[in-house]
Amino acid sequence: MSDSAPAPLYQAREPIFPRKVKGKFRTLKWWIMGFTLGIYYLTPFLRWDRGPSLPDQAVLVDLASRRFFFFMIEIWPHEFYFVAGLLIMAGLGLFLFTSALGRVWCGYACPQTVWTDLFMLVERWIEGDRNAQVRLWKQKWDLHKWRLRLFKWAIWLLIGLATGGAWVFYFTDAPTLARDLLAGTAHPAAYTTMAILTLTTFTFGGFFREQICIYACPWPRIQAAMMDEDTLTVAYREWRGEPRGKATVEGNGDCIDCMACVNVCPMGIDIRNGQQLECITCALCIDACDDVMDKIGKPRGLIDYLALKDEPLERAGMQPRPIWQHILRPRTMVYTVLWSLIGIGLVVALFLRTPIGVNVTPVRNPEYVTLSDGRIRNIYELRLQNKHGEARTFHLSIASDEVIRIGLEGTNELTVQVPPDGMVMQRVYLSAEAGSAAALADRTDVRFWVEDLGSTDRVHVDTGFNGTGAGDGN
Repeated sequence: MSDSAPAPLYQAREPIFPRKVKGKFRTLKWWIMGFTLGIYYLTPFLRWDRGPSLPDQAVLVDLASRRFFFFMIEIWPHEFYFVAGLLIMAGLGLFLFTSALGRVWCGYACPQTVWTDLFMLVERWIEGDRNAQVRLWKQKWDLHKWRLRLFKWAIWLLIGLATGGAWVFYFTDAPTLARDLLAGTAHPAAYTTMAILTLTTFTFGGFFREQICIYACPWPRIQAAMMDEDTLTVAYREWRGEPRGKATVEGNGDCIDCMACVNVCPMGIDIRNGQQLECITCALCIDACDDVMDKIGKPRGLIDYLALKDEPLERAGMQPRPIWQHILRPRTMVYTVLWSLIGIGLVVALFLRTPIGVNVTPVRNPEYVTLSDGRIRNIYELRLQNKHGEARTFHLSIASDEVIRIGLEGTNELTVQVPPDGMVMQRVYLSAEAGSAAALADRTDVRFWVEDLGSTDRVHVDTGFNGTGAGDGN
């Protein structure tokens, strides 16, 4: 039996210093990073006029009033199915893009990728490109190294602070909260949330980086189920590049083993080794390889977006199938149809919903009350909701096959004033004459009608009226 120590369960992280690269995919990533970060940081400060009684923040998660505002759309708690539908659409969209183009979400738009790109940009600006960063990493801790590192970490912390600040702005009026944060009078929950998000952004984007994608994120292990031989993903044309070596040597392939594709990879992998769990298909290796091919006079595309099904064709010197044939296939079309149906359903539901909300709760303790004149009374709690930006008057009435009268608590009127974008609890009495069919029956179907007197909106809710046949009355 060997006396040597057992191998460690976890391998220490090897630092990765990606080299700066230029090309169409790097440019696309810059544009996507700017666009997504702009949306995230600026959206809370967009205004949308909803009237004097409603918040004017365009996108707001109003936890106090339990509502979600998105420009002209207002979502109430009982309409959470809209949010659920959007989450389902997001999942199907992820399946669709992965089945068509591999981990394109991970490579271009995932928050971890976007913020890591931003942190690397800052790092390259302060410490220099790859070679300078490697030298600084190996250098002893002197005044120069401390100065560069502290400066870099300070900017990272500011980015993390802005990230946490932008997040809390989505949950209350952004300009007001910004002033309260600066004055030190904001709610402790705001400071706590900002501190947590600042720390996570700082550590995930600055230090963990590819470790989050490899070990913390479950998607690399799920993506295989979404991909098949028609999926276009970043790959190396091994049949064209091998054997590797100098371009001047007869018989060598196009790959000169310059390691440019490895040096620009933010995951630190070699794409020439085939598909790997770590690859996020950011396509920076394509830009790096195309630049080398241009310099040595070889055709571009040694590393490119490829489909496994095209490999036999290209090995035989034939043209690969058109891109649209890879994208428009049964799997992607099924995802597209499902995604579209859910989206259409949400839009239809959004336009068909009424600005009046009504919920009827019968008071069943007791189930009915016998009045001094013999009438049978039932009591109901009506939750009336006005989704308009101004106060509205609702008229209440009932419809039934039997003679049943309606009355409101504390008034003889059949109208209720509901505040703008608000809710009112109204107690309602229904009564049936002594000896009537409704009074003697076990249950009589009743329909409450609520009409907005300021418009043509009208909704109804069905319930029941309990007579003496139901028992348990007073």
